[in-house]
Amino acid sequence: MKKKKLSSSKIVSLLFLLLMAFVWIVPILWGVVTSFKSEMELMTAGFKFLPIEWVMSNYTELLFDNSSTPLVRWFLNSLFISVSHSLLVLLVVSLSAFAYSRLNFKGKTLLFSFLMATMMFPSVVNLIPLYKIVDTFGWVNSPLAMIVPGAAGVFNIFLVKQFMDNIPKEFDEAARIDGAGEFAIFLKVILPLMKPVLLVVTLFSFTGSWNDFLWPSIVFNDIDKMPITPGLQLLQGMYQAQPTLLMAGALVAIIPTFVLYLFAQKYFLESMSLSAGVKG
Repeated sequence: MKKKKLSSSKIVSLLFLLLMAFVWIVPILWGVVTSFKSEMELMTAGFKFLPIEWVMSNYTELLFDNSSTPLVRWFLNSLFISVSHSLLVLLVVSLSAFAYSRLNFKGKTLLFSFLMATMMFPSVVNLIPLYKIVDTFGWVNSPLAMIVPGAAGVFNIFLVKQFMDNIPKEFDEAARIDGAGEFAIFLKVILPLMKPVLLVVTLFSFTGSWNDFLWPSIVFNDIDKMPITPGLQLLQGMYQAQPTLLMAGALVAIIPTFVLYLFAQKYFLESMSLSAGVKG
């Protein structure tokens, strides 16, 4: 059998992708190895990629020996907030998308068009009124200030609705003939077919909540109740001359999103076509 030769365009594309991968990976690897260097080595040994001596002191100091920057508490706060927010988003978005995709009610098209139009406004416009609402409910310095706002994200509703539109409505009719109501159709027919796109919404919601910096910086001023992203800003203020500690803190902060993406990347790529609603 003759071996297929790579065309020049494919070789150029491959080289470009390898270059981009190198550009993205090297800084991450540098951060990892720096977090295992001692402060003295970083300052005196010059540029050496790998540590002369691998140390765990940066992690032990941040995680166990520092009460002024409670990284573990920040991590747990962020985990609780992000998981709770993602679950609420799944509930609200899936029901909203079902209503727009499968139900018939007066003004549906106009309401959905208005909903899409709100995507033109930058989110920063909502900061002041949103803070007033949160303050009125007494949610300042509370996880609810991050869990509830954004639960009905317009992009997520649009994404799930488009995915749901590809599921044949004959399935709904067959279920109605068997005596199922709308809620039963949603739970037993539609929801099982939407696993890929709902996993993507979970990924978007979790990472968005976990990485959010501006909003939690506004609604949290109690150090013990902060999530980890604004907490890292405090960490930088205290240890700006100690990059090894900062690298250790940053790597701890990216662990959940990295692990989540590893498990969900298959569904993330699959759902981008918005046409995988039904498989034979």
